[in-house]
Amino acid sequence: MKNTKLPIRNIKHLIPQKEPFEMVDTLLGFSETSVASSFKVTENNLFLKDNLFLEPGIIENMAQTVALHTGYDYFLKNEPAPTGYIGSIKKVEVFHLPKVNETITTKAEILHEFMGVTMVKIEVFNAKKEVIASGQMKTVIAS
Repeated sequence: MKNTKLPIRNIKHLIPQKEPFEMVDTLLGFSETSVASSFKVTENNLFLKDNLFLEPGIIENMAQTVALHTGYDYFLKNEPAPTGYIGSIKKVEVFHLPKVNETITTKAEILHEFMGVTMVKIEVFNAKKEVIASGQMKTVIAS
Protein backbone atom coordinates (compact mmCIF):
# COMPACT_ATOMS: atom_id res chain seq x y z
CA MET A 1 0.00 0.00 0.00
CA LYS A 2 1.09 3.55 -0.71
CA ASN A 3 2.02 5.76 2.17
CA THR A 4 0.06 9.00 1.75
CA LYS A 5 -0.73 11.75 4.17
CA LEU A 6 -4.12 13.41 4.48
CA PRO A 7 -5.45 15.91 3.60
CA ILE A 8 -4.86 15.56 -0.14
CA ARG A 9 -5.59 18.75 -2.04
CA ASN A 10 -4.78 17.56 -5.56
CA ILE A 11 -7.47 14.94 -6.13
CA LYS A 12 -8.05 15.27 -9.88
CA HIS A 13 -6.56 11.81 -10.47
CA LEU A 14 -8.92 10.24 -7.92
CA ILE A 15 -12.30 11.18 -9.43
CA PRO A 16 -13.62 10.79 -12.97
CA GLN A 17 -15.19 14.28 -13.07
CA LYS A 18 -13.23 17.06 -14.74
CA GLU A 19 -13.45 20.87 -14.80
CA PRO A 20 -15.89 22.56 -14.64
CA PHE A 21 -17.83 19.68 -13.09
CA GLU A 22 -15.64 19.05 -10.02
CA MET A 23 -17.62 19.47 -6.79
CA VAL A 24 -14.96 18.20 -4.35
CA ASP A 25 -11.45 19.59 -3.99
CA THR A 26 -9.84 17.98 -0.92
CA LEU A 27 -9.77 14.50 0.60
CA LEU A 28 -9.86 15.08 4.35
CA GLY A 29 -10.33 11.57 5.72
CA PHE A 30 -10.49 7.99 4.55
CA SER A 31 -11.18 4.57 6.06
CA GLU A 32 -12.57 1.32 4.72
CA THR A 33 -16.08 2.43 5.67
CA SER A 34 -16.00 6.23 5.49
CA VAL A 35 -14.71 9.26 3.63
CA ALA A 36 -14.63 13.01 4.23
CA SER A 37 -14.12 15.71 1.62
CA SER A 38 -14.25 19.46 1.44
CA PHE A 39 -15.19 21.89 -1.31
CA LYS A 40 -14.85 25.64 -1.59
CA VAL A 41 -17.73 27.14 -3.57
CA THR A 42 -16.20 29.48 -6.14
CA GLU A 43 -17.84 32.22 -8.19
CA ASN A 44 -17.45 30.29 -11.45
CA ASN A 45 -19.36 27.20 -10.23
CA LEU A 46 -21.98 25.77 -12.60
CA PHE A 47 -24.54 25.39 -9.82
CA LEU A 48 -24.62 29.00 -8.59
CA LYS A 49 -27.62 31.27 -8.62
CA ASP A 50 -27.74 34.57 -6.75
CA ASN A 51 -24.38 33.63 -5.13
CA LEU A 52 -25.86 30.45 -3.61
CA PHE A 53 -24.67 26.88 -4.28
CA LEU A 54 -27.86 25.14 -5.39
CA GLU A 55 -29.30 21.73 -4.48
CA PRO A 56 -28.04 19.92 -7.63
CA GLY A 57 -24.50 21.02 -6.76
CA ILE A 58 -24.86 19.73 -3.21
CA ILE A 59 -26.15 16.37 -4.48
CA GLU A 60 -23.29 16.17 -7.00
CA ASN A 61 -20.87 16.99 -4.16
CA MET A 62 -22.33 14.06 -2.20
CA ALA A 63 -21.90 11.70 -5.18
CA GLN A 64 -18.35 12.88 -5.87
CA THR A 65 -17.43 12.33 -2.23
CA VAL A 66 -18.45 8.69 -2.66
CA ALA A 67 -16.48 8.55 -5.95
CA LEU A 68 -13.49 9.97 -4.08
CA HIS A 69 -13.68 7.07 -1.61
CA THR A 70 -13.61 4.55 -4.46
CA GLY A 71 -10.89 6.43 -6.35
CA TYR A 72 -8.61 6.68 -3.34
CA ASP A 73 -9.18 3.04 -2.40
CA TYR A 74 -8.10 1.95 -5.91
CA PHE A 75 -5.18 4.43 -5.85
CA LEU A 76 -3.88 2.79 -2.68
CA LYS A 77 -4.01 -0.59 -4.47
CA ASN A 78 -2.18 0.81 -7.54
CA GLU A 79 -5.22 0.09 -9.68
CA PRO A 80 -7.13 2.43 -12.01
CA ALA A 81 -10.36 3.69 -10.47
CA PRO A 82 -13.53 2.40 -12.10
CA THR A 83 -16.31 4.66 -13.31
CA GLY A 84 -19.42 4.67 -11.19
CA TYR A 85 -22.96 5.97 -11.42
CA ILE A 86 -25.63 7.15 -9.02
CA GLY A 87 -28.07 4.25 -8.73
CA SER A 88 -30.58 6.01 -6.49
CA ILE A 89 -30.93 8.94 -4.15
CA LYS A 90 -33.30 8.90 -1.21
CA LYS A 91 -34.15 10.87 1.87
CA VAL A 92 -32.17 13.91 0.70
CA GLU A 93 -32.87 17.05 2.66
CA VAL A 94 -31.17 20.40 2.07
CA PHE A 95 -31.51 22.75 5.02
CA HIS A 96 -29.24 25.59 3.92
CA LEU A 97 -27.57 26.69 0.68
CA PRO A 98 -23.91 27.72 1.02
CA LYS A 99 -22.76 31.03 -0.42
CA VAL A 100 -19.87 31.79 -2.74
CA ASN A 101 -16.49 31.39 -0.98
CA GLU A 102 -17.94 29.12 1.71
CA THR A 103 -16.24 25.77 2.26
CA ILE A 104 -18.44 22.76 2.89
CA THR A 105 -17.35 19.44 4.38
CA THR A 106 -19.03 16.22 3.32
CA LYS A 107 -18.89 12.95 5.22
CA ALA A 108 -20.10 9.63 3.84
CA GLU A 109 -20.47 6.42 5.78
CA ILE A 110 -20.77 3.14 3.89
CA LEU A 111 -23.81 1.25 5.13
CA HIS A 112 -23.63 -1.71 2.72
CA GLU A 113 -21.38 -2.75 -0.13
CA PHE A 114 -21.99 -5.78 -2.33
CA MET A 115 -20.79 -6.62 -5.85
CA GLY A 116 -20.05 -3.04 -6.88
CA VAL A 117 -23.20 -1.55 -5.35
CA THR A 118 -22.62 0.75 -2.39
CA MET A 119 -25.26 2.28 -0.08
CA VAL A 120 -24.04 5.32 1.83
CA LYS A 121 -25.34 7.80 4.38
CA ILE A 122 -24.07 11.32 3.67
CA GLU A 123 -24.02 14.59 5.61
CA VAL A 124 -22.84 17.99 4.42
CA PHE A 125 -21.63 20.56 6.94
CA ASN A 126 -20.92 24.28 6.84
CA ALA A 127 -17.87 25.93 8.45
CA LYS A 128 -19.74 26.09 11.79
CA LYS A 129 -20.07 22.26 11.64
CA GLU A 130 -23.85 22.54 11.23
CA VAL A 131 -25.55 19.96 9.00
CA ILE A 132 -26.77 21.76 5.88
CA ALA A 133 -27.81 18.64 3.91
CA SER A 134 -28.18 14.91 4.42
CA GLY A 135 -29.34 11.87 2.56
CA GLN A 136 -28.69 8.35 1.36
CA MET A 137 -27.32 7.35 -2.00
CA LYS A 138 -26.73 4.11 -3.82
CA THR A 139 -23.82 4.09 -6.26
CA VAL A 140 -23.00 1.42 -8.81
CA ILE A 141 -19.62 0.65 -10.35
CA ALA A 142 -19.85 0.31 -14.12
CA SER A 143 -19.02 -3.14 -15.42
